[in-house]
Amino acid sequence: MAKRINRAIELLEAGQAIYYAGHHTGHVLTETQGRADAVTWADYINIGMEHGAFDMAGLAAYMAGLVAGGPTRSGHRTPAVVVEAPVNGIDAAHVRHCAWQFRQILGRGVHGVLLCQAETPEAARAFVEACRYPHRAAGLDPSLPSPLARAEGAASLAPGPGFLGRGTRGRGSEATAAPIWGVSEADYFSRCDPWPLNPAGELLLGVKIESPEGVARCEEILAVPGLGFAEMGPGDLTLSLLGETALHLDPYPPAIAAARARVFAACRANGLAFLEACTPANITARLDEGVRVIAGGREDTARIGRAHQRRAVPA
Repeated sequence: MAKRINRAIELLEAGQAIYYAGHHTGHVLTETQGRADAVTWADYINIGMEHGAFDMAGLAAYMAGLVAGGPTRSGHRTPAVVVEAPVNGIDAAHVRHCAWQFRQILGRGVHGVLLCQAETPEAARAFVEACRYPHRAAGLDPSLPSPLARAEGAASLAPGPGFLGRGTRGRGSEATAAPIWGVSEADYFSRCDPWPLNPAGELLLGVKIESPEGVARCEEILAVPGLGFAEMGPGDLTLSLLGETALHLDPYPPAIAAARARVFAACRANGLAFLEACTPANITARLDEGVRVIAGGREDTARIGRAHQRRAVPA
């Protein structure tokens, strides 16, 4: 039986790597496709809206299809779904201006969100805040005004380093998200909070470090509370660092390898899972190195990796 709503978090807590299916674009978001994907071999499904269509009606239908086609072979109501949002995390102002997108995505009942092109810790902090309800206290800067003081006109303060500001996600979408999770609206308010900041949280938030500016500040970015995973984006970094369109993944060119090492080290230092594309040829070495979120979309890679880690739970 499932211990959590979010299977990806359940596996990460158990020390297992997680394998996802899905791409940056080209998704067919229909109820029929959701029914088919409910029995996916993957641990979670990546919905790429960074370059794919921002299709909320389609996403709602797809999530309903996952429920109708479930449960999964592991006993979860649906596979976990993480959406790559079409928001660049270049600064806090940009993220806050686009926060409505996170609200729309979460309101469809997904289990995680990925912020692309994260370049500053302020942007990452604004991202986490946009995905949280304002009543959640974990990670909150204790020096910020209380709700009562704010209502009485106290100035709003920026959170100090290492802390979050109050969540900015408003109520309203719990009526559409909670039925997808199979919980009451009150339970959804309690559970939809970022893990591992909230050990009981079911929301998995990640960032993609894919620019020279992001790499330069990755240690600060990945120290922001509320993040659960991160990746080094070799494709965009190849464009910006090397001026090339050809993508080389294994081995990486020296400049990309150096960026990977720095982002990976920052993930380790902050307890975040590191995401990387793997193949059947390199999956065991990557797992031994500590990679825990596996891109590539290949079931044979997952089969080899799960066997290497002696995973006991159903695929």
